[in-house]
Amino acid sequence: MSKATRQAFGESLARLGETHPEIVVLDADLAKSTKSEIFAKKFPERFYEMGIQEANMIGVAAGLSFTGKLPFLCSFGCFLTGRYDTIRLSVAYSQANVRLIGTHAGIGIGDDGHSQMGLEDISLMRALPTMGVFQPMDARETELIMDYLVKDWKGPAYLRLTRQALTDYYPAGAAFKPGKIMELRKANAGKKRVMCIASGGTVGEAMQAAELLEAQGVSLSVWNAHSLKPFDDAGTIAAAQGAELVVAVEDHSVIGGLGSCVAEALAQTSQHPRLLKLGVQDTFGESGDPAELYEKHGISAKQIAARTLAALSVGK
Repeated sequence: MSKATRQAFGESLARLGETHPEIVVLDADLAKSTKSEIFAKKFPERFYEMGIQEANMIGVAAGLSFTGKLPFLCSFGCFLTGRYDTIRLSVAYSQANVRLIGTHAGIGIGDDGHSQMGLEDISLMRALPTMGVFQPMDARETELIMDYLVKDWKGPAYLRLTRQALTDYYPAGAAFKPGKIMELRKANAGKKRVMCIASGGTVGEAMQAAELLEAQGVSLSVWNAHSLKPFDDAGTIAAAQGAELVVAVEDHSVIGGLGSCVAEALAQTSQHPRLLKLGVQDTFGESGDPAELYEKHGISAKQIAARTLAALSVGK
């Protein structure tokens, strides 16, 4: 089964609203797209349509949090982070217990083009003190992160979600370990070992790339990172041990995102494998078919495999 993580978010929000009356939801004229409309239809008295006024919405959400409410404020990731100064002061500095929901992440949104693509949002949110940053790989992990953000997380948090449907990879029955990377595929002994770590929409591409590389004598262990802040430094360092190469794959700028998280972790050690950062290479996105955009920007399964082989060849 496959489902967009924004859809899983909307369904989870409505489910959690039944047992958590403190949840309120705010949207900036995009409830149909962010899927907050699912909550709105079920709990209209706890839903606030703020219009195209993201900065005002952020301030209102912060205020609501200080009255004991748990606000979820929703918009496209690029539109939310475009009001960075308001998030910085009203939410992060104030340590407001607010959940910022940024949908339509990355070039995976396709035809909508660069003006709608959140490609710098992880970098921006990670830089804010007190802010947690989360990105699920599929519908099931979205549900688990939503439970965590409602029941356990305290303070500001940013949740990054996809427009496109994502294949389910979360292992059946696996326990959710907040802030920890998860191994989805083990590397086989006797072949060149590569650690590949991905997040969100690129996890499925990494899993497919592992199949392509296995036939060429290269075995990928594939890891999922649902938490970009706090990031699992210790788990990443341990997973990289014995690998000839570490590959980080993300539908985000390679500056300040998952690849930077991995680099910051590995830099704490005196010896570590080389790191290949795959993502949007310091450029803007553009309109196009999502699969073609993933291919162009080097984060499709085929490109991950090809660039991994090229990096291993250079490393000889």
